[in-house]
Amino acid sequence: MPRGTVFLILEPMVKKLKIDETVKEQYIARHRDRIFSFLLGKGEFRGKIIHATRLIQEMKANHGTGPLETLVLGRAYLGALILASNLKQEGRIMLSIECGGPIGGLSVEADTHGTVRGYLKENPIPLEKPLESLDLSPLFGPGFLSVSRIEGNMKQPHVSQVMLQYGNLGQDLASYYLESEQIPSFFNLSIKFDERGEVVSAGALFVQVMPGADGERIDVLQEDMLGLPSPGQRFLEGITPEQYLQNYLRAYDPEILDSKPVEFFCPCSREYYVPYLKGLKREDREDIRRNGPFPLEICCHNCNTPYHFEKGELEKILG
Repeated sequence: MPRGTVFLILEPMVKKLKIDETVKEQYIARHRDRIFSFLLGKGEFRGKIIHATRLIQEMKANHGTGPLETLVLGRAYLGALILASNLKQEGRIMLSIECGGPIGGLSVEADTHGTVRGYLKENPIPLEKPLESLDLSPLFGPGFLSVSRIEGNMKQPHVSQVMLQYGNLGQDLASYYLESEQIPSFFNLSIKFDERGEVVSAGALFVQVMPGADGERIDVLQEDMLGLPSPGQRFLEGITPEQYLQNYLRAYDPEILDSKPVEFFCPCSREYYVPYLKGLKREDREDIRRNGPFPLEICCHNCNTPYHFEKGELEKILG
């Protein structure tokens, strides 16, 4: 056995949500979280509908977000899942916002397997006074929305960027598709809270025009989209994603193609941070060895899981 070998117990991401539920109830709640792909108008339009209540609850618990922060970051999670599901090959996307308002920005990553993670740059979001409405545009201010996409055998990500125009993520994502890909799209990203500020429902709807769609039908669809109820509200009332499509988009003959689970998940672990610690500058490694703190805590930005390294471990890792 080589001298100085470091043994680490595998410690993956920890989900902090604590709910008084049986194992069966927890399984059912997680099983409901799915993204469905569908067609409308015999292929003139394509879409996605997401049920993600437990996912957003877990995100809120891990990041310790209040209702406002949960709304901002949760919408980004839902939007990123939609963007990743539209990749033509296996891969992932990173949705990021840099802005001049109190939100400061955010970074969210989702992949084609239905997993999503990410964080707010300001948590809590600093407010000078309580919000008077759900119009979040003043909190974003001027800024940019960027989408980095990597799929298949791409060695470098493809990056697209648009200016924030609305301060409403659904509208700004629709603007992104229109500017970067010249495709009219519609987003409805909804998260519902109870009187205590706890997440009770979360869902999203995405509809996009396909090449060759009839112009008049596009105009009618756009009008219909504006009048649709939020998925989050209907899910709270017990409607399933399949029922939502049949109840509110029946005129377009919805055809569900497939579905897959979605999950708040981060691949981080204690092992992930060992190369980071070894790569620190020599003087920084020496400072940690001598002054600690012990145990040293490293916290993952994307899922807020803390990892602790005891003094003995650090002496072996830092050399």
